[in-house]
Amino acid sequence: MLFIAIAGLPCLVFWFIVAQPIFAPISKIDTPVTVAPEKLEVHVRKLSENFVPRSHAHLGNLHRTASYIEAQFAHSIGRPGDQSFSVGKLSYRNVSTHFGPETGKRLIVGAHYDAFSTFPAADDNASGVAVLIELAQLAGKRDWQTPLEFVAYSLEEPPYFATQQMGSAHHAEALKDAQTEVRLMISLEMLGYFSDQRGSQSYPMPFLHLYYPSRGDFIAVIGDMQQRADIRLVKKSMRSATTLPIHSIAAPAQLPGIDFSDHRNYWERGFPALMISDTAFYRNANYHTENDTADTLDYQRMAQCTAAIFQALITLDGSRVNHAATATAANTGASVASDGK
Repeated sequence: MLFIAIAGLPCLVFWFIVAQPIFAPISKIDTPVTVAPEKLEVHVRKLSENFVPRSHAHLGNLHRTASYIEAQFAHSIGRPGDQSFSVGKLSYRNVSTHFGPETGKRLIVGAHYDAFSTFPAADDNASGVAVLIELAQLAGKRDWQTPLEFVAYSLEEPPYFATQQMGSAHHAEALKDAQTEVRLMISLEMLGYFSDQRGSQSYPMPFLHLYYPSRGDFIAVIGDMQQRADIRLVKKSMRSATTLPIHSIAAPAQLPGIDFSDHRNYWERGFPALMISDTAFYRNANYHTENDTADTLDYQRMAQCTAAIFQALITLDGSRVNHAATATAANTGASVASDGK
């Protein structure tokens, strides 16, 4: 028995460090915000049915998508922002809206609006953009102590993934050049696909099945070891606003999947960042295929996810975590895998 206990100790330590279990009961907030699933579906269908294809090679649809997001952001009464950048002879756009004070450590929420190849890309990443738009709508109804930016990026997908031509790389570089302080960047990457079937969830390493559910019925908060405090804060806050299961992983950036979105570009520049996701191709077999359509998504659970993320933003707005040491995040992010998308 003692041998078994000793042998199991490393597994217990790993679970505690990486999965960050929360043992104390989490009090649910009395009046969480409500998000209409129908609104999320409208955005997803607009992007995945009207603006297809949205790859780097289909500039007209990318510009129409950016204009649609810009118009939706305008309804939120935030301060508009726009960043244009060139790749070769072609021009692309990041679209943003800002709330709260103009100075101070910035809280950033981002999602990419481009798509791979000619596919509809409802989950990847019309779902993330839909949540981004509705979060901005909610943000316009509240006063913020912290500078808050919502930004929609172009060029996250191949052939530009893991290059300095990603829209988020241009955005992060501009922040670095301006010496802007960042409280936290949150990447919204695929938030609409859920499954209650046992065995529907896979993981990059088989042993992770020991620590995480076999059903793809949850949302994951994902980051490297440098972001452990914020990952735990965001997970705990999200759980207070929803019954949707929320799990987290804080792992070395070399673990496949940890850096598979726009947050990687903030790590490379020393900014704290994490990702919120339905875990992409580890759950959704429609990933990067013609079957990634609006009809496959669960808008009720997307709405719960949106409300939970908004509660996390409220919590972050009131928190004062010191990120003086997070410049070392660049050391972790610089060597991460580059073929995930």
